Amino acid sequence: MEYAVGKTGRVIAARLFEGEDLYESIEGIARKENVTSAAVLITGGFRKGDVVVGPKTEEPKIVPNFRKFVGPGEVLGVGTIYCDDNGPKLHIHTAIGKGDETVVGCPRGGAKTFLILEVTIIEIEGVKASRKLDEDTGFKLLRLE
Repeated sequence: MEYAVGKTGRVIAARLFEGEDLYESIEGIARKENVTSAAVLITGGFRKGDVVVGPKTEEPKIVPNFRKFVGPGEVLGVGTIYCDDNGPKLHIHTAIGKGDETVVGCPRGGAKTFLILEVTIIEIEGVKASRKLDEDTGFKLLRLE
């Protein structure tokens, strides 16, 4: 296990509008505001998105299992922002629902806002962390210094 202790910095509240992309919007705010470590909360709606719901296979490499969500539907999520070599990267897991359909996982593939998405970014100060490529998994995993 690795861990680090920091303290709360700025708190950023944002509203995403119809059709705005989850990752582009949140990572854009982080770049503009120079946020390198943060917790992220989202509440609102998704129009659509491809969601990783676990691995299809683990050997020899992890291959993600995608489920397509076609909304509109409700969403809530918890995530983090840490930087890789290209800047701030959002990692978020969500519960998305419409009627009797519920999908829980990591939204990717153009997760788009339905009507409104409320975003809260809680900056973490004093933690030196980054996402580094893990050769075994092929993923950029969190590393704490």
